[in-house]
Amino acid sequence: MTIIHYEEDATLNDLAGRSIGVFGYGPIGRPVALNLRDSGLSVLVSGDAEEQIAAAAEGFAIATFTNLAQTADVLMLMLPDEMLPDVYINHISAHLTRGDTLIFSSAYNVAFGFIEAPPFVDVALISPRTIGGTLRERYISGEGTHSFVAVAQDASGSAWNTVLAAALALGSLRAGAVEIRFEQEAEISLFIQQALIPAFHNMVITAAHLLSKVGYPPEAFLTDLYLSGKFTDYALQAAQSGMLHALEQTTRTGQYGALSRLNRFSEIKLERLMEITLDEIRRGDFAREWSREVADGMPRLNRMIQQQGGMDIWELEQQTLDLLRRYTENTR
Repeated sequence: MTIIHYEEDATLNDLAGRSIGVFGYGPIGRPVALNLRDSGLSVLVSGDAEEQIAAAAEGFAIATFTNLAQTADVLMLMLPDEMLPDVYINHISAHLTRGDTLIFSSAYNVAFGFIEAPPFVDVALISPRTIGGTLRERYISGEGTHSFVAVAQDASGSAWNTVLAAALALGSLRAGAVEIRFEQEAEISLFIQQALIPAFHNMVITAAHLLSKVGYPPEAFLTDLYLSGKFTDYALQAAQSGMLHALEQTTRTGQYGALSRLNRFSEIKLERLMEITLDEIRRGDFAREWSREVADGMPRLNRMIQQQGGMDIWELEQQTLDLLRRYTENTR
């Protein structure tokens, strides 16, 4: 049975006397550092030159990666997946000592073998299931953020106490933190990125092209497709009450239309494509592919971004956004 941890399962006392270092002050590192500090913990921050300036401006003591690894005994590794192995090898690994705890925000590098921690340190995971800005907003509002938590290595015998205390400080236990294995977090995250997001992206673009081709104005169909935030509201309702309840909040016409056409989009081919995608992830094929891409300077990624950026739909999108913003500004 899956375990979900809440605030009553942890205490900040388990971090008493421990020095906390946040590696990276970007989209995840910044809200993590701010939340930890607002929970009463003393935090030291490191990052690239720009991030260190930003952290210092917000009142944090800063250090180099190496100095932070030498100083901290709870190391919050909030750097991008592709950057972390190099930082770990060159600045962190040689300075780890017995009793240290490595806390990752993504299980990717551990799950696929790019980082192998020594046997005398604890290795844990706190992975918020949201983007960084929302992690901060929901801490301030008191809602908290759903997260995954895991322990891959419990050298001290108290790794769970440490990771749950850190999750408590981040606000993750307010909403509930699901206990999971490192491999599961990495594989689920990649699957969402490589199966659901491409499918959604392709469906929206296909719908936009069709509606444009038959003569609907882009200001209308782009607004209704996603710029109005209607799908965001639908997803939020689903997150709060479940997908079926969210559908029940639509009109009877909408309910009938969605349910009566549901099977039309139940493609065996889609299921097979998802199976292939998941198999590639679990075998490590994608991790090896991405590692080669990063080592080569990410040429394919840059080409794909350029190709996507050249599509006509984005020019229409920007024009519509400008019109919507102009109206909003003029009515203030």
